[in-house]
This record gives sequence, structure tokens and C-alpha cells, in this order.
Amino acid sequence: MTLATASRKLKRAARIILVGAPGVGKGTQSERLMKRFPQLCTIATGDLLRENVKNKTPLGQHAETYMHSGGLVPDPVILNLILNELSSRKWLETYDSTENIIAALGRGNGSASSVARASNSPDTSFILDGFPRTATQAQALSYLLPINLVLQLVSPVEVILSRLANRWIHLSSGRVYNVGFNDPKVAGIDDLTGEKLVQREDDSEATWRKRLAKFDETSRDLLEFYRARDKNMVVTVQGNSSDEISPQIFAEVEKRFGM
Repeated sequence: MTLATASRKLKRAARIILVGAPGVGKGTQSERLMKRFPQLCTIATGDLLRENVKNKTPLGQHAETYMHSGGLVPDPVILNLILNELSSRKWLETYDSTENIIAALGRGNGSASSVARASNSPDTSFILDGFPRTATQAQALSYLLPINLVLQLVSPVEVILSRLANRWIHLSSGRVYNVGFNDPKVAGIDDLTGEKLVQREDDSEATWRKRLAKFDETSRDLLEFYRARDKNMVVTVQGNSSDEISPQIFAEVEKRFGM
């Protein structure tokens, strides 16, 4: 299927999360969505975390203490990252201090909803990457930010495993190549640097199946949380390839948020 390349405008804010098994192609779909709808951007919590650590912000220094000890960065810290980023962009209007909002989120009583309000301008549209991954995280986020579309990406297990077996990475840049789909110009060599490509240990079948089991465990409750809030919020899109899935996603976003 040939994908249309013409960009489309949004008429109201789209706040999207993508849910899918490791290797299903969430990164590819995010890139295609941003190309199709230029008002969309990605808010990646991993990037926010690295940026704050690099710049030695108070929040970054706090997070770094957990990272150095090998622990997970707590949910309130991630929520704080999101809050700071959206507030600085003026995409989220706050009526109280960050500390009070995060404290309200920590209590889990929903009182933060009275001190923060998301803009509905289409220019504040984004795909939230890396958070939430669990129903507990989704509930905490909902007090702060109303997600209005959850896209569940589904591909057969054997298709994903075949894709991973043919995936090669340029480590220093993160560029990804797929044999038979997005081949490097020279086998095993990065197009831009001429350096060798590698296959990540994370892409082995054994490692992937462990990650899949964890994903299945957490995503079930995550999706049920959003379905319980709005039966139309979660949309499942299925296909054997990104090219089969993308048109379904485009159609859904245009139907809900398009001009």
C-alpha cells in the first residue's frame, strides 16, 4: 500500500499514547504521524530525563540518585518532568506550585485536577512516549493531563520476531536498519558514518519473550483503565507491517482531530 504523504491540519489538541509489544513499530508510527500531522510532536520521558541529568537541574540531580543506585526513577519524578516540560511550553496552565501539584498526585486523590489545565490548541498536540506503562501511572497522569486517544498496535508474534532477527543498529546514533525493508546501502555498514552495524542483545528471541511477558502483564490493566474512562478512547489497529498499520492510524486521527 502506498502511503499518502500530504500533511493534514488538526482542529483541536491531540494527546496520544501508543501501546504495543516491543518491536511492534511504535517509533516508526510516531515518526509517520508527525510527518502526516506537523502539529504533532513527541514528548519522550526518556529524553526529558537525560536532558535534565545532563543539564544538572534539581530534578535531574534527584533522578540521578536513583539511576546511580540502579533503581527505577519514581513515578512522581517522571510526572514532574512532564509537568515542567508542558508548563514551560505553556501547553499546561497551572494554578499552584509544582511541589503542591506533585504532592496532590502523590496522594492519589485527584486534587491536582483543580490546579492544572491542558490547552486545547491544536498546536499543543503530542505523542507521549515512555509513560504511562501501567494503570497506576495512567491514573496519576490523568489527574494532570487528559489523554484523548490510545492507539493499541498489534502484529503477530512471528512477524515481530522475524523483524527483530533482521534488525541492525548503529549504536552511537541509534539508526535502525531492517534487512528486506530498510536495508543499509552496504550490508552491515551504517550509511552515514561507514561504521559497523550490530544486533542488540535485547533483540534476541529469549530476551524479547521476557519483555513481552512483562508488557502483557502491565498493558492489560493499562488498556482497561482507559477503556473504563471512555469506551471509545482505545483504538486497536492490526497489521503485519507498519505500512498496513499507518493508514488505519491516520484515518483515526483525522476522524477525531482533523479539520
